[in-house]
Amino acid sequence: MKIALDAMGGDHAPSAEVEGAALAVREYGVEVVLVGDEVLLKEELARQGFQDLPGITIHHASQKVEMHEQPSQVVRRKRDSSIWIACELVKKGETAAVISAGNTGAAVVTAFFLLGVLKGVERPAIAALLPTLTGHMILLDVGATVDCTPEHLTQFALMGHEYAQHVLNKPHPAVGLLSIGEEDTKGNEVTKETFKRLKESPLNFVGNIEGREIFTGKADVVVCDGFIGNVALKITEGLAESLKKMLFKEIAAGSFLSRIGYVLLRPVFGRYKRRMDYAEFGGACLLGVNGICIISHGRSSGRAIKNALRVAKEIHEGRVNEHIQRDIEESLALWGGKGREGER
Repeated sequence: MKIALDAMGGDHAPSAEVEGAALAVREYGVEVVLVGDEVLLKEELARQGFQDLPGITIHHASQKVEMHEQPSQVVRRKRDSSIWIACELVKKGETAAVISAGNTGAAVVTAFFLLGVLKGVERPAIAALLPTLTGHMILLDVGATVDCTPEHLTQFALMGHEYAQHVLNKPHPAVGLLSIGEEDTKGNEVTKETFKRLKESPLNFVGNIEGREIFTGKADVVVCDGFIGNVALKITEGLAESLKKMLFKEIAAGSFLSRIGYVLLRPVFGRYKRRMDYAEFGGACLLGVNGICIISHGRSSGRAIKNALRVAKEIHEGRVNEHIQRDIEESLALWGGKGREGER
């Protein structure tokens, strides 16, 4: 399997991308095409000692998209950027997936513009993998589609269901709808209509999920619009980081016994850190586009990039897009034009 990697995107590019590519080639047997400035990439490969590593090639791109740039500028002025060229490689069938830790909006817009969406899919959704008390869950959308209709949210549920089945290996994933209360009468008109649709669907729908229940493991897939999902994701990241800092601050200010206790519990803290570390999850999949697109955190390390390449491989091997296409076609047959009638 060959994967295009935007080697110029992210806070630590191209160092992290080169390191991650080398790790993935060795551990997962994938081939990686580093897309970016050829001179810089050759220098970085040599610096890290990977210049002769089989499985890594370079595809030159003269431009890169900065984190502060508007996504629309990519389409208008940066068609030789690393993210644009990487998506083109997928469109041409030269690679099976694209990964970027760069500008999220640019990655979403470029993938949407070049790859298009699967037949019947209304909008794409970014699916983030998060830890729970019982394992992991998928939260979508976390930023691709801000304003959603019941049809969009229903399709997100179908896409998340297939991701959970074929990547997380959950035979009957529980699907929940993020809302302000458990009762089907709670929420705005969009969530209440979506509740009705999901209840009628063949999915294992467990009803509304409140914010405090996201991490309990009650649902394997939690559905919401991109605005709410992105806010929830950023709050989660910020809370995890703040709790870690508060904990170490208390330990440092505590007694000698507190510091001894920390030393004894260090293995436990290490396991907890790994479980909460975004680098372990690699990146979030942009579901619904006609190709595999993984969006990684801007601060991604080499380990995070390696895991993003693993996720792309798992999605490819699980044939997730084929299963999503089947589900969407079946849902259109079931509901017909209900969604569009409700939008008018």
